Amino acid sequence: MIREITEMDYARLMEIWQSAVINTHDFLKEEDFLYYKEMLPVYFKHVALSGFEKDGVLVGFIGTSKENLEMLFIDNDFRGTGIGKKLTAFAITNLKVSKVDVNEQNTQALNFYKHLGFKIVKRSALDEKGKEYPILHMEL
Repeated sequence: MIREITEMDYARLMEIWQSAVINTHDFLKEEDFLYYKEMLPVYFKHVALSGFEKDGVLVGFIGTSKENLEMLFIDNDFRGTGIGKKLTAFAITNLKVSKVDVNEQNTQALNFYKHLGFKIVKRSALDEKGKEYPILHMEL
């Protein structure tokens, strides 16, 4: 079930984020991991958040802003079960999402979005914080 996220869910979102990033972002430096972890609650306030519940427990979430999918994270124990696809389809259909930015080094995410029909339209050498993590800008 997909539902709206409230501030009371933030602690669980942090757990999901950490589980996902530790298992998919092996290119991330420790200090950057800690930086983004600290900034995540701030980022939550700037996106519309929706979460996927399984048996009453949040196991994945998305954050969107206008036509942009800003974040998609799935608890590592539930990765590969179709939850990311369901959340992305929800965002495309219900929230009119048509764009996503992906870390170039995150080949799993890149292939996932390509599989869903996103195409690379531009590349930035640095991420939005000026860190050396190239970003691929993708659109449907």
